[in-house]
Amino acid sequence: MEIFGWSLCIIILILSIFWLVIKPRKTNFPPTPFALPILGHLHLLKPPPHRALQALSQKYGAVVHLRFGSRPVVVVSSPSAVEQCFTTNDIIFANRPKSLAGEHLGYNHSTLGFSPYGNHWRNLRRIATTHVFSSASVTRSAAARAEEIRFQAKKLASSYGGEFRKVNLNDLFLDLVNSTMMRMVAGKRWSGPADMFGPPTVMSLCDYVPVLRWVGFQGMEKKLVKMKKQRDDFLQGLIDERRKAIEMKKKKTIIEALLLLQEAEPESYTDEVMKGVIMVMFTAGTHSTSLTMEWAMAVLLNRPDILEKAQNEIEMQVGCSRLVEDSDLSRLPYLHCIINETLRLFPSGPLLVPHFSSQHCTISGYEVPKDTTLIVNAWAIHRDSKAWENATEFEPERWFRESREAAAGGFKFVPFGMGRRACPGSGLAIRLMSLVLGTLIQCFEWGRVRDGGLVDMEEEGSGLSLQRVQPLEAMYRPRQSMATFVSQL
Repeated sequence: MEIFGWSLCIIILILSIFWLVIKPRKTNFPPTPFALPILGHLHLLKPPPHRALQALSQKYGAVVHLRFGSRPVVVVSSPSAVEQCFTTNDIIFANRPKSLAGEHLGYNHSTLGFSPYGNHWRNLRRIATTHVFSSASVTRSAAARAEEIRFQAKKLASSYGGEFRKVNLNDLFLDLVNSTMMRMVAGKRWSGPADMFGPPTVMSLCDYVPVLRWVGFQGMEKKLVKMKKQRDDFLQGLIDERRKAIEMKKKKTIIEALLLLQEAEPESYTDEVMKGVIMVMFTAGTHSTSLTMEWAMAVLLNRPDILEKAQNEIEMQVGCSRLVEDSDLSRLPYLHCIINETLRLFPSGPLLVPHFSSQHCTISGYEVPKDTTLIVNAWAIHRDSKAWENATEFEPERWFRESREAAAGGFKFVPFGMGRRACPGSGLAIRLMSLVLGTLIQCFEWGRVRDGGLVDMEEEGSGLSLQRVQPLEAMYRPRQSMATFVSQL
C-alpha cells in the first residue's frame, strides 16, 4: 500500500509538470479560469452545477473553456452562442460524449440518447419520429392519456372527506406519468418501482477522472451494472408479454408497432433496439415531465392570482360538465403560457444533455477543438436579463408577446434542446402536461400546506436535473362548480 501511495504521488507530479510546463498553451481558446492538476476545473463545479457555471460565465463570458479531469469542455450561456452551436456547427455537435452510463444503460452507446451521429442514430431517430412521437401516434394514444388522468382525478376525489386534504404531488405526478407512458408502451398501468428510470444519468466523476473507475470509486460502475440488469429484465418482460398478445390480436401499443416492424426487418429491429427505444421514453419522458408539473404547481400555490386566471379560462372554454380534452388545448393559451414560463424558469434539464464535437470548429470567434464536450446552460440563458424582460419573475403573460419568436425557433428558449439532437418527444410532453395541469386546475381548489407561508422554491443541489429540495405537498378539495361532476368520476 505504501509503494502504491508513493507511485501515485510520482505520477501526479509528472502529470502536473506536463500540464504546467511542457504542454503548449493554446492561443485562441475561450477564456478559462485557473485549473488544478488532474482535476482541472472540477473543484469549481459546486452544487448546483448550473448556478456554478452561470457564475463562471458572468465572470469570463458567454463562452468558457474548462477542463473536467481529462476532458476538455466548453460551456455556452448566451442565445447567440447557442445559435452558432446548433445551426452552423449542428452536425459537428451532433455527437454524445462516451460515458459509463452510455456504456451500461445505453446498450454500449447504441440508444437514441447515447448513440453517436451516423446511420444507426438516423434510423433510431426515424423510428422515434415516425412510430413513437409522430402526430398520428400521439393522437392514437389520446384515449390512454385521458383514461389515466381521469383515474388519478377520481382517486383524488374519492379521498376527499369534506375538508381540504393533503396530497404529495411529487408522488402523484410520477405515478401518473409512469402509468400514462406504460399504457402507451404496453397497454397497462405502471407496476414497477417508481424510480426505476429516473432521475436520468448521463455523466459521472469516473468519466472525467478515469483512474476512479479502475479503483471502483463509490461502487459507481457496479450500481450502473445492477441498474442495467434491472431495466433490461423489465423491458424484455414487456416485449415478451406483448409478443404473445399480438398473436391474439389485442389492442395495438407502441411495443406491438415495433414488433410488426421487427417481423418485416428482423436485423434492423432487434429486441435490443426496441428496448433502447422504449427506455428513452421512460428515462427522458417521465422524470422530466413529472418535475416540470411539480414546479408549475409550486408556482401556482404561491401565485393564486395566476391559478384563478387559469381556472377562469378553462371554465369559459371547457365548462364544468366534462374534463379538459386534447381538442380543448388550442383554446387554452393562458395554460400554455404557464407551462412555457415554468419551462423557462425551471427547465428539468438545466444543462441539457452534453454534446461532443466531431471536428474543429469556431464559436463566437473562439476555437473549439475536436473531441470537446459542449454544455449548454439553458438555466442561465432562460434567466439572462439581456434576453428577457424581468428575467427572474414568473410572468405567463410574457408569452403572448414571445410566442411568435419562440415559434420561429428563438435560441433564448431551449428547454428541449435544439438542432438534430433536440428532444423528439417535446410535443407529447407539452400535451400531457397541459392535460394533467388543466384537469387539476379545473377540478380542484388548491392551497398551501402552511397557511401564510409560501412554498419553498429551493432546488436540490446535486445531479443534472432540477429537482426540488422537498417533494411538493398541497391541500386540495373539489371546486364548488365542479363538485357534482367530480363526485361522479
